[in-house]
Amino acid sequence: MKNIIFLIFLLMAVCGCENSNSETEVNRPEGKLYIIGGGKRPAAMVAEMILLAQLNTNRHYAIVLPMASEEPDTSFFYFAKPFREQGLDKIYNFFSLDVTSFSPERLDSVRNANLIFITGGDQNRFMQIVQNTPLHAAIIEAYQKGAVIGGTSAGAAVQSKKMITGNELKYPEYTGQYRTIEAENIEIAQGLGLLETAIVDQHFIWRMRMNRLIAAAIENPDELLIGIDESTAIIVEGDSATVTGQSQVVVLHNKMGIKHNEKGLLGSAEMVMGVYLPGQRFSLIP
Repeated sequence: MKNIIFLIFLLMAVCGCENSNSETEVNRPEGKLYIIGGGKRPAAMVAEMILLAQLNTNRHYAIVLPMASEEPDTSFFYFAKPFREQGLDKIYNFFSLDVTSFSPERLDSVRNANLIFITGGDQNRFMQIVQNTPLHAAIIEAYQKGAVIGGTSAGAAVQSKKMITGNELKYPEYTGQYRTIEAENIEIAQGLGLLETAIVDQHFIWRMRMNRLIAAAIENPDELLIGIDESTAIIVEGDSATVTGQSQVVVLHNKMGIKHNEKGLLGSAEMVMGVYLPGQRFSLIP
């Protein structure tokens, strides 16, 4: 039932978009993604989001979706605080455990928001609540129409079409340490689908998650694997991303689609890696 409702609302969203001269133009979103690797958000990054979303005008507003968090009100408070310190008050908490009950007016507020921000927590919890609902379709429509979709930590992971869940299939007892590069171990699930050509990992350098990214890259040769460090973000616009913040972004691509699986171990002699600094830009085309 959830899937049917989502498809209906997504079809309405697509039909509502203006006709374009080419299929490419129809599919290219007018909005931007602001994907943060977690950690602290410096004032400069907050100011950058305000500028990108044009929140410094009276008519514009932001909504926050803290469904990934076990403490949604606290997550909302700490997100909104630095924005309010910069004089912005039109920031609204849209938390709900049953987003299928959102009224048409509430969904319109999502579609017309200038900034939609997804907080940290557990990306699986967020997707269980939002996936294939009218809210999911409204987020996609807002992005198509020009909204900035931001997210940090779990809110970064959910933006990909393919989402790293954080679970290891062979080692289900979570430790946060990825000690091996093994086949069929890194769990991938469905994300929001805003970023179609890449899979995002977060807290990347600080929490030493290279093994996880390598394994995912080898097994997903059609996508780029992007590891974003804390207090760092990528700004996605069209087919490219620009690094911003305080640290680095690592990009892996198993370009030749070659993988070796001997006794469960993964390997590739064709892995391409880039390490990007703030201000640098890279293509999102695999």
